[in-house]
Amino acid sequence: MNARVEMVIREPRKSRNDVGKLEQRLRRQTGRAIADFNMIGAGDRVMVCLSGGKDSYTLLDMLLRLRARAPVDFEILAVHLDQKQPGYDPQVMRDYFRRLDVEHHIIEQDTYSVVKRVIPEGRTMCGLCSRLRRGILYTFAAEQGVTRIALGHHRDDIVETLFLNMFFGAKLKSMPPKLQSDDGRHIVVRPLAYCCESDIAAYAAAQAYPIIPCNLCGSQDHLQRVKIKAMLADWERDHPGRVENVFRSLQAVVPSHLADPALFDFSELGNEPSSERRRRTPDA
Repeated sequence: MNARVEMVIREPRKSRNDVGKLEQRLRRQTGRAIADFNMIGAGDRVMVCLSGGKDSYTLLDMLLRLRARAPVDFEILAVHLDQKQPGYDPQVMRDYFRRLDVEHHIIEQDTYSVVKRVIPEGRTMCGLCSRLRRGILYTFAAEQGVTRIALGHHRDDIVETLFLNMFFGAKLKSMPPKLQSDDGRHIVVRPLAYCCESDIAAYAAAQAYPIIPCNLCGSQDHLQRVKIKAMLADWERDHPGRVENVFRSLQAVVPSHLADPALFDFSELGNEPSSERRRRTPDA
């Protein structure tokens, strides 16, 4: 087997019935996220970005299954970015695409050399790498008449990003299931927003996707995201369901019980005339 390709085999082997139930759960959760956030509509041209990891393979699989049953018609095109990493075998993705009845494109851009040249050894490479990828994919989307850009981030990614921004950016924000790019030209959607990583990993193992590891961020085990992931894994082991509760809290925000005056006008609380305050005060 090529050194750059490893099959997902770490999960226990599941029976066909188990895989069927897992596929149904992932498909149901994906469909619910699409409906809740109005991610995809009739006539949309959806660009599915495949990195070669378990999440993006699963995303494409779910969207193809949903399209076959959807009450509205939309297009799917799969796009993979060949970043010219050492040991990368371009034939892996070509062979995978060939087995699917879907429009597909492989973009070749040597972002690997740029990142290695600009980022000093030992420093985090993900920031620059993601910006370069985003620029390339946004440009290609505009050229192809794409109306939605679909990424494979899942529920756990969203929760991890929440804590990364809290701990290291002092901001209460995460990855939204749907967003508009800064220039206003693109709508980015994350249809796997309700899916947990363990389900995706088990499904990817059952499907034996040809995983293509990343030699940039995948080689950096000191990343803060790795530490956050370990923290959440410890929480989930000791208190099952905690990660899900954190995610659900993002859908139940109470601005008046936080501390951001831009979201809630705290300055006006208690400033009405005393007679008005007395009328609003319930009898003892």
